[in-house]
Amino acid sequence: MRDALRIFRRFLPPYKKLIGLNILFNILGALFGAFSIVSMIPILKILLKRSAETYSYQEASFSLFPLNIPTDALKNNLYYYVTDLAATQGPQKTLMLVGGILIVMTLLKTGFTFFASYTMVIIRNNVVRDIRNKMYRKIVALHLGFFSDEKKGDIIARSTGDVAEVEFSVMQSLDMFIKNPIIIVIMVTSMVIISWQLTLFIFILLPIAGTIIGYIGRTLKRSSMKAQNKMGEILSTIDETISGLRIVKGFNGEAYMKEKQGQQNDDYRKIANSIMTRHASASPTSELLGTLVFVLLMWYGGKLILGNDESIDFEEFIAYLGFFFMIINPAKAFSTAFYSIQKGLAAMSRIDMILKADVAIKDKPNAIENIQLKENILYKNVSFRYADEYVLINIDLAVQKGKTVALVGQSGSGKSTMVDLLPRFYDIEEGEICIDENNVKDIKLHDLRSVMGIVNQDPILFNDTIFNNIAFGKDNATEQDVVAAAKIANAHEFIMQTPEGYQTNIGDRGSKLSGGQRQRISIARAILKNPPILILDEATSALDTESERLVQDALTKLMANRTSIVIAHRLSTIVHADNIVVLREGEIVEQGKHDELMKKRGEYYKFHQLQNYKEE
Repeated sequence: MRDALRIFRRFLPPYKKLIGLNILFNILGALFGAFSIVSMIPILKILLKRSAETYSYQEASFSLFPLNIPTDALKNNLYYYVTDLAATQGPQKTLMLVGGILIVMTLLKTGFTFFASYTMVIIRNNVVRDIRNKMYRKIVALHLGFFSDEKKGDIIARSTGDVAEVEFSVMQSLDMFIKNPIIIVIMVTSMVIISWQLTLFIFILLPIAGTIIGYIGRTLKRSSMKAQNKMGEILSTIDETISGLRIVKGFNGEAYMKEKQGQQNDDYRKIANSIMTRHASASPTSELLGTLVFVLLMWYGGKLILGNDESIDFEEFIAYLGFFFMIINPAKAFSTAFYSIQKGLAAMSRIDMILKADVAIKDKPNAIENIQLKENILYKNVSFRYADEYVLINIDLAVQKGKTVALVGQSGSGKSTMVDLLPRFYDIEEGEICIDENNVKDIKLHDLRSVMGIVNQDPILFNDTIFNNIAFGKDNATEQDVVAAAKIANAHEFIMQTPEGYQTNIGDRGSKLSGGQRQRISIARAILKNPPILILDEATSALDTESERLVQDALTKLMANRTSIVIAHRLSTIVHADNIVVLREGEIVEQGKHDELMKKRGEYYKFHQLQNYKEE
């Protein structure tokens, strides 16, 4: 229960006014519900002709400090007015009048109950929206290293399935936590007023029922956590299958993937069966316990009445049973909500793994803004590791403004890591990276990345129009700006051949375009941004000869008068670079221009000869 209250304290404060209105409407609804039951007592007395006793009006005084509610006087005066009305107007007119009062009370009760439900719908949906927004914004804010340790499918499961579970379990139970206690308190207070002996008897029985319900609920939470973790595995397998379907089919791996997914699905089925069995036991268990309490209540109430106990008469006992029935459904719903909320708490724990994850890369207080490259980019004795082993070791490198520096080396030598450290996709532990002597850690992240353009080996495009993909990250980009960038990137011609031109949707990850077309859209995006620093990560390595020519031409235009760091796969594309840096196992082993390195006959020369041999 404390965990649920912590969730409410986290997400409900912005809606205090709505919660206040909801509480007010619930109180009024419960009060008028209680009045409607009380109005049944004189009706029963008239119908059963047990109102022969005469009553006289009594003065009633209320006080809050100390609390004093003159229940006997109020009861006496109610009987006084009813018996007086019956004596002057007759029983039938009195029944009609009291019945009319009952209708009005019920109308007011249902009206306020509706308004309470209406405000709760707004609160619940707003809170769920806030959770989804917080999840997405946190995912965007987290550093790339977080996602290398997590399965993408599991993150999607937490952002969708777990949020939905919180919505259906925790937030739907919020109404129970506000409305039902109010109903129970008002009805129990009315029951105490009628007979404190019967009410005390009930309070002796209820803790036993609550203990049984609590035990089942605690076991449900543990099983729910297992089920949600297993669902994350299932979604990860589906994501991997769709992303790698070409490989799955090409290597005849369908049977293996089917068996893997089938086993995960079967494991989830077993856990879900256990959860649903426990959840299904909530209503019957609470109903059985409620029936047991009711039977014992009937026995004890009958004992009081038959024993001529003056504390309660037959009509009041019927009204007492009415109050008791009024709290059965709230108590039953409260216990059912207790079961449901255990599943929601398990889902919230998984959501918090993201919401409470540390944002490792963030701005320092008073970070430098509006950075501009004036002289150079400096790597000063930089060492970096993802886990235990160093990927980069003592890197010292200067990239002069307006020059092109190419990084070459075997796979795993640290090329991509070097360029990822510059925009702070990861933070270094040793050494520093500076732009004009300003450590990148001291620069505001938005401003640091605003001076950089990135073109990856695998173009990252979105399921959107060509226009929006080129204009991505560029506020207020005009059509003329986008078209101009596309022309420089050699993309305008093929774009105009698409069904809707720049408004054509390119599909998931640009699946409707060829590799060369996707790369030219990516280059057009970088051209539109017009960054002073350009990072090219093997931008032509996966293209055919014709596409490579068009893309290389676009890259040449893009790199003009810019400071460029190029990760090179094909050495023929970097022969004119101002500086070629050769990496091996995270260390710089040589650097210089193409002709200089060829004369040294070192590592670069071996790469060049080996690549020429393969191309021949």
